[in-house]
Amino acid sequence: MELFDFSILRDLRKKANLNIADVSAESGVAASVISKLERNRTRAELDTLYRLARVFGITAAELLNLAEARISHPLKATEHRSEDFLFEEISYKNIRCLHGKAPKGAAVSRPKIHRDDYELCWVLSGRLRITLPSERYELAAGQSLQFDALLEHTYLALSDCEILILHIRKEKRF
Repeated sequence: MELFDFSILRDLRKKANLNIADVSAESGVAASVISKLERNRTRAELDTLYRLARVFGITAAELLNLAEARISHPLKATEHRSEDFLFEEISYKNIRCLHGKAPKGAAVSRPKIHRDDYELCWVLSGRLRITLPSERYELAAGQSLQFDALLEHTYLALSDCEILILHIRKEKRF
């Protein structure tokens, strides 16, 4: 299996409505090299990546990341218990998805997965109370709440409930 798939260059080129000769003229990279890269028949030097990336308005690092990324990322959920809640979790680079179930009276106040994320809780069934430092919400099935995951917060199941929690990575602040 190849470490990088530069066929992404073809996709970028077509999206920009360019042919290989156009990309060659703009980048100074030989058309034969571009053609070989698009067919994964050669490896790219860093200078070549830099020059090709500029044509598409991206950085060499972004181009390399696109070439490295797969189209899909299948995962199998893991299970864990956090206080009285049972969770199935799937985690990707920028999002964590937690499917939780809890009986009436169950509480969780110190979840172990918090980073500098946005947290979104969607109640799928039952009723849930979410307590934040200066606010309290009671949510029923079909309702949701988003807040900063770094805030102290507690979940309390007011009835048997099923919830979906998403932790969404914040964009870089600086």
